[in-house]
Amino acid sequence: MSELQQSVIKALHVKPEIDPKEEIRNRIDFMKDYLRKFSFAKGFVLGISGGQDSTLLSKLAQLAIDELNEEHEEESYQFIGVKLPYGKQGDADDVEDAIQFVQPSKIFTVNIKKAVDASDKALHEAGITISDFLKGNEKARERMKAQYSIAGMHNCFVLGTDHAAEAITGFFTKHGDGACDLVPLEGLNKRQGKQLLKELGCPEHLYMKKPTADLEDERPALADEEALGVTYEEVDDYLEGKEVSQEAKEVIEAHYIKTMHKREPIASIYNDWWK
Repeated sequence: MSELQQSVIKALHVKPEIDPKEEIRNRIDFMKDYLRKFSFAKGFVLGISGGQDSTLLSKLAQLAIDELNEEHEEESYQFIGVKLPYGKQGDADDVEDAIQFVQPSKIFTVNIKKAVDASDKALHEAGITISDFLKGNEKARERMKAQYSIAGMHNCFVLGTDHAAEAITGFFTKHGDGACDLVPLEGLNKRQGKQLLKELGCPEHLYMKKPTADLEDERPALADEEALGVTYEEVDDYLEGKEVSQEAKEVIEAHYIKTMHKREPIASIYNDWWK
């Protein structure tokens, strides 16, 4: 194993093997402890996309909320799931299946299409025509903006689904899905997330579906692996300290180095990670 691979694994807190029951317990406890620390807060908010990561975190969050309410013998805590389609969502059935599995305390639907299109139009009128890829980033940021508005009105924290396989590649929108208050899935890779969902009794089609950010109009439901140029199996193997092909290794490490700015604090004269 190279020095860089060792450094990445350490930085992203990945274990070569996990006990799903232990990971579930630790992450639920983390969320409960966080809410106890900040007495003004009464729950969590998260967008539910119908994919693996949001389904897993939503379920863990709801379990944490259920335990807190039981311990306090009241219903003061809540997990708010948010459906955030851009127009009509192609995999809307998966969203409903995820909601059925999670059973959130409350559900809101915010269709972001008008807001995103208005932003696109305003930029165009200012002489700036954004690419389809950048419009995808607009969607991600509008979704997070809506979640923070909902959280603010309900004294909640916003959860983020970032995990090790996403962090290593920087496969998230800066100040979009990368903006949040806490990241309970940190340290897990994709296959480990599947292990947790299987342990939790999640419908198999939700954690076995093809991962996609689904942000681009011109390439709807573009597979993450196609966009990244590497498979999650290869990423997970790398994160677990296993051997991967030289080609996969180079792609993964190039993503990691190029996206360093997404994982570090905002650059200032008082930090030097950027030098």
